[in-house]
Amino acid sequence: MTAYPAWTPAPRPGIIPLHPLSFGVILGRSFSALRQNPRVLLGFALVVQTAAILLATAGIVTVGFATFGRLASLQPGTDEFETVLAGSIAISGATALVLSLASSALGVIVQGVVVSEVAQAVLAEKHTLATLWGRVKPVAGRLIGYAALVFLIVAVVVGILAAGIVALTVSVGWVGIVLAIVLALSSIPLSLWLSTKLLLVPAAIVLEHATVFGAISRSWTLTRGRFWPTLGIIVVISMSFGILAQVISVPFSFVTMGLTSVITPTGDPEPGQIIALLVGTLFAQAFVTLIQTIAVIVQSTAGALVYVDCRMRREGLDLDLSAYVDQRDAGVVDPPDPYRRNVGREMGGRWPQPTGQPDPAWGPVFPGQPGYAPPTAYGAPAGAAPTAEPAQRDQSDGASPAAGPPEPPSPTAWTAPGSDRP
Repeated sequence: MTAYPAWTPAPRPGIIPLHPLSFGVILGRSFSALRQNPRVLLGFALVVQTAAILLATAGIVTVGFATFGRLASLQPGTDEFETVLAGSIAISGATALVLSLASSALGVIVQGVVVSEVAQAVLAEKHTLATLWGRVKPVAGRLIGYAALVFLIVAVVVGILAAGIVALTVSVGWVGIVLAIVLALSSIPLSLWLSTKLLLVPAAIVLEHATVFGAISRSWTLTRGRFWPTLGIIVVISMSFGILAQVISVPFSFVTMGLTSVITPTGDPEPGQIIALLVGTLFAQAFVTLIQTIAVIVQSTAGALVYVDCRMRREGLDLDLSAYVDQRDAGVVDPPDPYRRNVGREMGGRWPQPTGQPDPAWGPVFPGQPGYAPPTAYGAPAGAAPTAEPAQRDQSDGASPAAGPPEPPSPTAWTAPGSDRP
């Protein structure tokens, strides 16, 4: 018996198959995509996150020493002391706000680089950090503007909520406390809803070169009908890294307490106790920073994959991606960017409707399909006008139109050797 090999589908060109994705595929690839280019993604993100934390900490500590240091030379309870204290608090708060905004700007740049890398990894392409930054640089200002807009909106909303909670607590008493708790809890689903609807904004800015408000509109439209899977991905990733950060920080707390007990068994404050506390805190912060960096990469990867999946389902992006891969493998130099083609196209039944003109990005034009050009004569160059009808071609060749196709030759009869009968 002959054993025939079983049919197997062609391997996917990149980190995901080029068709609409399931919840498990998006979630799994969000965690495993870091292995595609770890030196660029993890190295760049870790350097940026560490620099942001160090600069923010150094700035807040420096401003705090400069402003609150003046209080040591003033008498508590005097008007001058109260004025300097209020000014120090205001300056420190403003500094923390500005540095937090700068950290958010650096974080959104990391998201942009990760989105660009994931988009190329879908096409089985691997680029250097310089190439990825060259793709993100033209829209870096839009990314920073979006981060600033979100930061200011969150600050205003938090300020309003805090003022409302304080007013309710002071004016209504325990009833106000209950209302304040309800108001604070109601902000959680609102935050999750907005985070889900705006998840695809960085991807739209980087891959489509959309404006800030245009990217917000695109994210709002693409997540329509895919809200719950997207929300599930956000919640699972956030909870996973939140639990992981706690699991890592708790052992370091015990280690720090153990070192403190060994160095200062009597419990008196000594320089050794302070050093042990600082060393333990620095090590814990280093590991927490590493976990936060990986979390940013995974969340940004998930956002990019959700963006690709939503466009596959709504706009047939998988067709453009497959056409790009075919053209690239065929040796086409600099094929058109598939992510910037057919943006906003509505698919009827998941397949494009005929428009009357062939689309060269989808490959060769096959005759007989609605909406495409009529077939040309055999041997005629592409784009040539159709020739005469078959009957006219037969007449031009001197044959009768009604003659029909030629009779096939009859098979030769086999004659036995030495016999005249077949």
